[in-house]
Amino acid sequence: MYGVDSVKTAIIVFAHGSSVETANEAVRAVTREAAQAGGFALTETAFLEMAQPDLPAAVEKMRGAGAERIIVVPYFLTLGIHLRRDLPRIVEELTGRYDGLSIEVTDPLDGHPALARIVQERAAKAIEC
Repeated sequence: MYGVDSVKTAIIVFAHGSSVETANEAVRAVTREAAQAGGFALTETAFLEMAQPDLPAAVEKMRGAGAERIIVVPYFLTLGIHLRRDLPRIVEELTGRYDGLSIEVTDPLDGHPALARIVQERAAKAIEC
């Protein structure tokens, strides 16, 4: 478990969302795995569009569960328009809506060393076939 106050800290994995429900469920599965591995008591998946819950609904759910701090982890590869424009606007609106609630946004997945390993593994597997 990450810290004594981890029950008051919620993790929301924020993805784009898809009209293909299996794609959305894949993100939810990653959220569940990360929650279990990290010992995060309060977790939720949220989507920008085409899937539910959206970020405001996920924040409301986590706030209702007692979260005082929310960490939004963008499930995006790069810092594109959605993370530069849309997410900051949504977070600003939500921060103004809830007194005493801290909402922080982490970096996107880009730049993480695991990505290069994943690309290498996928390429190697394809070469073997």
